[in-house]
Amino acid sequence: MVLRMLAVVGGLTGAAGLSQFPEFSQQYMQRLGGTVDELGRQVQRYERDAEKVGLSLPDLLTQLGAEGPLSATQSGNMRADIARLDALQTALSALEGAGPFTRAHLAARHSDREIAAQTLKAYKPALPVTFEGAVFAGSGYLGGWMAVWAVIAFLGGFWASVTGLFGRRTA
Repeated sequence: MVLRMLAVVGGLTGAAGLSQFPEFSQQYMQRLGGTVDELGRQVQRYERDAEKVGLSLPDLLTQLGAEGPLSATQSGNMRADIARLDALQTALSALEGAGPFTRAHLAARHSDREIAAQTLKAYKPALPVTFEGAVFAGSGYLGGWMAVWAVIAFLGGFWASVTGLFGRRTA
């Protein structure tokens, strides 16, 4: 009875945790989109500045990099912004075109740690009333339930082997 209760608690814990993924991924995509928009505005400003002096953006960055340590640092920062924008645009495109289950698959490959950390910091749990929320909750329940039973089975096997070693001796 106690073991079954532990398995149910494990299942409910898994369900509550995993059912939050669809909402978390939605909030993550909103932050990702906001970051892409802001970096896009910044890169456009770099491009306008390059046009004002009659250069392409790559030429401006090369020229800046050759002018001294401060300019080289600024050029490197600008290149980093451009590279991050490209990476985040790729991630956003992949995630926007994906359904909730595909987003779960893509999460590890297309996650920006900084944005994910900020999303988690501000995350507000939501009641999963969508189909995908129910599927994630069911998967979490099953995973939690199986994890508890696996631990119980392991401990039971361990206990049986220990008692077998030091068990009763017959005369």
